[in-house]
Amino acid sequence: MKKWMIYSKRADFEAIGKAYSIDKVIARVIRNRDVVGEENIRRYLYGTKEDMYDPYLLKDMEKAVAILKEKIFLKKKIRIIGDYDIDGVSSIYILLTAFQKCGALVDGEIPHRIKDGYGINEGLIQDAYQAGVDTIVTCDNGIAAESQIAYAKSLGMTVIITDHHDVPYEEKEGKKQYILPPADAVLNPKQEDCSYPFHGLCGAAVAYKLVLGLYQVFGKAKEEAEEEFLEIVAMATIGDVMDLQDENRIIVKEGLKRLRKTKNKGLRSLMAVCRIEPEMISSYHIGFIIGPCLNAGGRLDTAKRALALLQAEEKEEADNLAGELKALNESRKKMTADGVELAVQKLENSGRKDDKVLVVYLPDCHESLAGIIAGRLRERYYKPVFVLTKGEEWIKGSGRSIEGYSMFDELVKSKEYLVKFGGHPMAAGLSLKEEDIEPFRISLNQKQQMTEEDFTEKIWIDTRLPFGYITEELVEQFALLMPFGKGNEKPVFAERHVKLLHRQVLGAKRNVVRMLLESDNVRLEGVWFGEGDLFLEETEGVEYMSILFLPEINTFRGNQTLQLRISEYRTEIE
Repeated sequence: MKKWMIYSKRADFEAIGKAYSIDKVIARVIRNRDVVGEENIRRYLYGTKEDMYDPYLLKDMEKAVAILKEKIFLKKKIRIIGDYDIDGVSSIYILLTAFQKCGALVDGEIPHRIKDGYGINEGLIQDAYQAGVDTIVTCDNGIAAESQIAYAKSLGMTVIITDHHDVPYEEKEGKKQYILPPADAVLNPKQEDCSYPFHGLCGAAVAYKLVLGLYQVFGKAKEEAEEEFLEIVAMATIGDVMDLQDENRIIVKEGLKRLRKTKNKGLRSLMAVCRIEPEMISSYHIGFIIGPCLNAGGRLDTAKRALALLQAEEKEEADNLAGELKALNESRKKMTADGVELAVQKLENSGRKDDKVLVVYLPDCHESLAGIIAGRLRERYYKPVFVLTKGEEWIKGSGRSIEGYSMFDELVKSKEYLVKFGGHPMAAGLSLKEEDIEPFRISLNQKQQMTEEDFTEKIWIDTRLPFGYITEELVEQFALLMPFGKGNEKPVFAERHVKLLHRQVLGAKRNVVRMLLESDNVRLEGVWFGEGDLFLEETEGVEYMSILFLPEINTFRGNQTLQLRISEYRTEIE
């Protein structure tokens, strides 16, 4: 059972509310998101693009811009090497478009997920060298490619890295010794000696910062970059599941404004085929509809299809590409469901579901689906999960973690079994030999230090919210907290001893429950989405419940009424 936890963070909520003309409940939610101090609260509520950080705060920015200025002036061939997910595709689109506008002799390459694997490799470097490429610029990859960059340098090539992934390290005598590739410039806010104030940028945001730096030296207006690229950076930030905090929050707010009136033909076509009204687009649509479609190309075909969509200049081409990506995503959904079912069978039948760290080998599963399947298994078992598949050369895998288990750090402890790995605390990718699967599983489980508490999923509640306090004015202020997403989740409110007066299951799939609730003599309608018949069964004869919810305004036939969108419930036994 999930554990309900209520925040106990303190502040003068009355004073904050008066200072910023917001309800004290809104002030409490902001504090619960760890936004403290006058300037940070102002940026959270009202931050604009003018509050974004100077790109030159990134270590090596001046160096990178100087190199590129010279290469562009001398007409040296530049090749951008990206990644095959939404962040990588967005990054390469931004750099290609901007470099071309600066007069660069430039092209781009996206590794094939199966043939090349993640990131830059010696084959891609050899191809670039033979094509007469002078300078390689990576985006959304490269920080872990020490030997590959060394190879490029041995061929006399110039290399600039733009990346946002964790910097690899070795532990010696209890201290981390970071390993940077020998590139001519490395742009990554996670470098230990980088002075950039915010470390949570996605790869496309780092690429965008390089473009801002480049535009300065080429005399191009910052507004030109903002209008063309901020919507793409916002899309990548959400699609790569970055924390919507600090500068990312501003990027997404500004980007969503531009997406609602985007001139990008490819994005307009994709919104149309997915039946999304551009003026209504939100972080939800990007995270759960647009993003998966753009990722589908890199998963089942080639990410170049998604890049071509962003670059499309004719509506017919854009419409065709959008349709193809949507169809690929539908195939991906079916394959994912089949993979999850098989993984569950394997874990249950082998008894491995009792491991603290789950490792499941699906040799026939498409390797691009490993991460998604790992995420679904993590949701089911609430444990760290690695899903392994059979690649052309190595066993390849993706991991998804839980709070309390830093996946990247734990892989470092078992790296003797790995050919290659990289990632974040919450997700990672890896390659290993087939004979090392079982030793790897054993090593992970022996070295993990999680407690039973770590395996209990926690739901954090912002505050108790009595029904009598809920008004349309309060609900309207929730808009100030948007955009919602990882790191800035929707508010969660709680109330207990709520009387269940009426309940009704609706919908062809019987997956909507409408109910009438009462607390302290105030009656409100509630709606819950899930298995309706199970709800009826669990609440049979129940008079009172405890609920977690978010108040909202329901508009029906021109009438507006308050209702509670219920996320969790527990029956109360008298």
